[in-house]
Amino acid sequence: MKVFVADQIDEIGVEILRKEGFEVDVEEPSQEELLRRIGEYHALIVRSRTKVTREVIERGERLKVIGRAGVGVDNIDVKAATERGIKVVNAPVASTNSVAELTIGHMIAMMRWIPAATVSMKAGKWEKKRFKGEELQGKTLGLVGSGRIGTEVAKRAQAFGMRTIAYDPYLPKEIAERNNIQLLDSLEELLKESDVISVHAALTEETYHMLDYEKLKLMKKGSYIVNCARGGIVDEDALYRLLKEGHLAGAALDVYEREPPGKSPLFELPNISLTPHIGASTKEAQRRAAEIIAEEVVRALKGEEPRFWVNRGG
Repeated sequence: MKVFVADQIDEIGVEILRKEGFEVDVEEPSQEELLRRIGEYHALIVRSRTKVTREVIERGERLKVIGRAGVGVDNIDVKAATERGIKVVNAPVASTNSVAELTIGHMIAMMRWIPAATVSMKAGKWEKKRFKGEELQGKTLGLVGSGRIGTEVAKRAQAFGMRTIAYDPYLPKEIAERNNIQLLDSLEELLKESDVISVHAALTEETYHMLDYEKLKLMKKGSYIVNCARGGIVDEDALYRLLKEGHLAGAALDVYEREPPGKSPLFELPNISLTPHIGASTKEAQRRAAEIIAEEVVRALKGEEPRFWVNRGG
């Protein structure tokens, strides 16, 4: 059987597939080339670059499994795959630590003005008085969603002396309590009570622009927001307005509504920390992701039940 690895993954994943006797092609095709060639393959592995559309799935006449070497599957038409009886698998635990660490890094960067201070220093300035920041110690961190990554962020934030609260209708109260996270009943309550908001929800129809102007305006004046989850959950136009108006003290983004985002008015602001969707971009996370997704694809092609089967029961 043939496997098409359409986005770059760590070599360990390719080794696992080949040791199992599968023929593996590793390339980064254009969307047109993918459409032309997908009919040859029994499995497709992607990261976030490749869009596995309904058309791709319909042309994949031999496809048995689609693997996402990462967490989010919003670049895969899961509904179309389910209709065709194609398994969709992912690697949800691979990047947990990496994203959690980046989230904390962004919090410190924006609250201590590190990006703006770096630009200032490189311009030959010494603006010591301009960059008066704030400590994490004693602040309340509000988690919008608290699954694997949110929980790890909470643990790290607690080490800095932060109080951790969350709004997550799917998180059992006993798990939250075990991790010293106070669950609140509504998003509105969370926004009003937090000094820093960190987003850790999946992007769905329900969560698209969940944090719009009206919701973000509920946040305390002088508070901060971090999004290392998915672009589209935070309304970027609304975020720009509230930063520009001075209601929010700062923001940090690793994800954007459109990627790459092109020119954005957000990039002109000094009180923002920005990275190009690198939450999972560590050596450790990429190795884990490749290893996990290769094992999942092997299970699916052998007729075994995958551990991380996204459309199970579909």
